[in-house]
Amino acid sequence: MPNLFLHMLLYLTLFHTTTNFLIQALTSPSDISALKAFKASIKPSSINPWSCLASWNFTTDPCSIPRRNHFTCGLTCSPDSTRVTQITLDPAGYSGSLTPFLSQLTQLKTLDLADNYFFGPIPSSISSLSNLQILNFRSNWFTGSLPPSMANLKSIESIDISHNSLSGSLPNSIVSLSNLRRLDMSYNKLTGSMPKLPVNLLELALKGNSLSGSLQKSSFEGLNQLEVVELSENSLAGTLQGWLFLLPSLQQVDLANNSFTRVEIWKPVGGDSDLVAVNLGFNNIHGYAPVNFAAYPLLSSLSLRYNRIRGSIPLEYSQSKSLKRLYLDGNFLIGKPPAVFFGAKTSVAGSLGDNCLQGCPVSSEMCTPAQKPSSVCEQAYGGKPRS
Repeated sequence: MPNLFLHMLLYLTLFHTTTNFLIQALTSPSDISALKAFKASIKPSSINPWSCLASWNFTTDPCSIPRRNHFTCGLTCSPDSTRVTQITLDPAGYSGSLTPFLSQLTQLKTLDLADNYFFGPIPSSISSLSNLQILNFRSNWFTGSLPPSMANLKSIESIDISHNSLSGSLPNSIVSLSNLRRLDMSYNKLTGSMPKLPVNLLELALKGNSLSGSLQKSSFEGLNQLEVVELSENSLAGTLQGWLFLLPSLQQVDLANNSFTRVEIWKPVGGDSDLVAVNLGFNNIHGYAPVNFAAYPLLSSLSLRYNRIRGSIPLEYSQSKSLKRLYLDGNFLIGKPPAVFFGAKTSVAGSLGDNCLQGCPVSSEMCTPAQKPSSVCEQAYGGKPRS
C-alpha cells in the first residue's frame, strides 16, 4: 500500500506539472504565424546573436513559461499565455520592412520598434490593432504617408514616429483618436496645414517638418488639456493670435524657426495661466515686443530672438517676478535697456545683444554679442533711431 500511494502521488505531481505547462504554452496560432512573419521580414544579417530576435526560436511556444533559452526578451504575453500583448524590441540595428501580418496580433497593446532601421511604408493593416495603446517607431527609416486607416486605432494613447522620412500631410481623420494623449511626428517630411486635433491631446510635437499655412483656432478647438506645443522648424506663417497662449492647460510653446510675421498676445483671463516657456525665435515678426507676456504669472522663459522687433524693451519685462530667461538678441530694439537686468541681484539671464540699444554694458553677458553698427540701425529706421 505505501508503494502504491507513492506511485499515485508521483503520477498526480507529473500530471499537474504537465497540465500547467500545457496551459502556459497555448499561444494563439494566429499570433505565432504573425510573429514568424515579423521575424522573416527582417534581414537575417541584421539580427545579432545577442539580440532579442535571435532568441525567437519557434521550436518552442512563444508564451511558454519559463523562458530559459527562447523568446527571452522582446515580447510579453497575456496572463493566460494565449495572446501576445507587447512587442518591445531592443535597439539592436534590425533592418527590414514591417509585415502586414502584424494585424493578426489583435490583443497587442504596445508596439515599440524604436531606434532601429525598419524601412518602407507603414502598412494600412496596422489599423486592425484595435487594442493598441502605445505605438513607437521613433528613429527608423519609414517612408510614405501616414495611413488614414490609423484613425481606427481607437485605444491608442501615444504615437511616436519621430525621426523617420514620412511624407504627405497629417490625415484629417486623426481627430477621431479620442484617447490620444501624445503625438510626436517630429523630423519627418510632412507637408500641408494643421488638421483638427484630438481633443484629449496633452503633447503635440511636429518639429522639423515642412508644415505650412497659419495656425487656425479650429485646429485647437476644445483642447483644454494641451500642455506642450512643439512646432519649430517648419514653414508656418501669418499672425500668431492670442487665443493660442490662452489655452487653459498650456505650459510650453516652441514655434521657433518658422515664418510668422506678427504676434498678438492677450492678457490671461483673471491673470490665471500655466504658461512657463515661449520660444518665438528666428521668425520674421515685425512690430514691438509684446508687452502682455509680462502678465503671465508663471512665465519664466521667453525668446523673441532674431526677428524684426523694433522700439524699446518693455519696462514690464523687468518688473516680472517670474521671468528668469529673456532672449531678445538679433532684433532692432532701441533705447536704454532696464538697469535692473544688470544689477548684482538680477535673476534674469539671456541676451540683449545684436540690437540697436544704447548704454548696454559691454561687461555684461546680457549684452553679448555686440550691438549692430549704427549704419545698420539708421537704415532700419530710415534715419537716426530715436532713443
